[in-house]
Amino acid sequence: MAYGSKHGATAGIAAEIGLTLRQDGFDAAVLPAGEVRDVSGYDAVILGGSLYAGHWHRDALRCAHRNADALTERPVWLFSSGPVDGSAEQEDLLPVPGAAREMERLHARGHVTFGGRVTSDTPGLLARLMVRRGTSGDYRNAEQIRDWTHQVAGELRRAA
Repeated sequence: MAYGSKHGATAGIAAEIGLTLRQDGFDAAVLPAGEVRDVSGYDAVILGGSLYAGHWHRDALRCAHRNADALTERPVWLFSSGPVDGSAEQEDLLPVPGAAREMERLHARGHVTFGGRVTSDTPGLLARLMVRRGTSGDYRNAEQIRDWTHQVAGELRRAA
């Protein structure tokens, strides 16, 4: 499990995915995508990236490119995190163009978008503006994350 996270919200989602996979009986490493150099030692990969202005996190994209040959040889799922509203819980959101291209290129088995988080602790001008306007919050849904991860675990079990 590798993730690209700017301010920690996506890292939190990745940690929840890793915990759920372990509870489902799988060994799961959770690593920042920028540190992942070789995925050939893993049977399957989940790669996630935060969303900013409609773009998938650069570290997630670079990880996908760096490991493209090995990723196409094993089951891969992608996730995004970012909407700072309830939209990710209300409907399946299409992946942003960068994630969609990686899905196709890597033959990913699926993609999901989870809600994101912007709070008063989030650095940056945009975050401060969102907090002032009352449009910030934590929209990560642990139950949704666990449910999706259980589905992935089920697919892995059936393929074994």
